[in-house]
Amino acid sequence: MKNTLLTLLSAVSLVSCASGPNAQTGSVLGALGGAAIGGIIGNQSGRGLEGAAIGAGLGALGGNALGNSKDQQQNGRYQQGQQQQGYYDNQGRWHPAPQQQQQQQQGYYDRNGNYRYY
Repeated sequence: MKNTLLTLLSAVSLVSCASGPNAQTGSVLGALGGAAIGGIIGNQSGRGLEGAAIGAGLGALGGNALGNSKDQQQNGRYQQGQQQQGYYDNQGRWHPAPQQQQQQQQGYYDRNGNYRYY
């Protein structure tokens, strides 16, 4: 029973991992926090190792979901109908691509040297 439960939790936690930096960090932190809390709760009933394993699996899934949500928010998948361009640096921070300068509106110079727009 123990082996089946641990195998199932391991498989589920590995399959559901998203790839963004916040999702990966969330998985690790969630697993650590879940293992700690699960170990404490499991120790109260005399099954600390099982509680830690279950807590780690559930914490990893929850942390991954929250981190993936943050990645999608930062990435701004679609902003006003356009996909936002940018990149993640080595520390996992999002940097939007530099904005292209807008073209100057067309116009002409009048007799006094003032630029007039059409």
